[in-house]
Amino acid sequence: MSKCEQCIVKQFNTLKSLSKEELMRISSCKTSMVVKKGDIIFEEGEMLNGVYCVRDGICKLTKLSANGKDQIIKLVVKGELLGQRSVVSEERTNLQAVALNDMEVCFIPKSEILKDLQKNNQFTLDVLRDMAGDLKEADDIIVNMAQKSVRQRLAEALISINASFGTNADGTLSVLLSREDFASIVGTATESAIRVLSQFKKDGLISTSGKQIKIEDLEGLKRIE
Repeated sequence: MSKCEQCIVKQFNTLKSLSKEELMRISSCKTSMVVKKGDIIFEEGEMLNGVYCVRDGICKLTKLSANGKDQIIKLVVKGELLGQRSVVSEERTNLQAVALNDMEVCFIPKSEILKDLQKNNQFTLDVLRDMAGDLKEADDIIVNMAQKSVRQRLAEALISINASFGTNADGTLSVLLSREDFASIVGTATESAIRVLSQFKKDGLISTSGKQIKIEDLEGLKRIE
C-alpha cells in the first residue's frame, strides 16, 4: 500500500498542504481500493463518511436532471479529490461519481479530514480555493449553455479533453466517451451530438474509429462559431 507522505498524487490536490506527520496519520487509516470501469463510487444524495483521492484513472461527476437524464458536470482525473464539499458542508452529495475506466482510489475517513481542517490553516485555505474553483467552473458552464451553440460547446469539449487528458499512441483521445456522454457534457440531445460530430468529421476536423476520436485540425476546432 502506498504511503500518503510518499505519494506523488498529493502534489496535485489540497493534501499537499499537510505536514509529513499529518500525512502519516492519514496514511495509517486510509483504505485503498480498485474501482472497475462503470462502477459507481458514490451516488447522488449519499452521505459520505470521507473523501476519495484518485490515484489513477478517470471518473465522471453527473447530476440527474428533471427529465431523468444524467448531466455530466465534470471529468475528474488522477490527483483530484472527490467528496470534499460534502464532507465540509456535512450535506448529502449533489453529484454521482462513476468510473470511466479502471481506477485506483484511496478513501480517507471524514474524521481525519476534519481534524486537519481545524488545525492546519493552509490546508483549510487550499480546500476553500479548490471549492471556489469548482464554483467558477459551474459559472462558466452556465454561461456557455446560454450563449454558445452546440457546435461551439462540442468543439470546446473536444479541445478541453485533448488538453486535459492527452492522447493514445495512435493520436486518439485517451478518454473514451460514448456519444451520449458527449451530448451530456454539452447539454444537448444525443442525436444532435452525433450530427455535429459527423459534420466535424466531414469537415476534416476530426476522424473516428468506433467510439475513438482523433483531432485532425485543432486550430480549426478553435475557430468554430
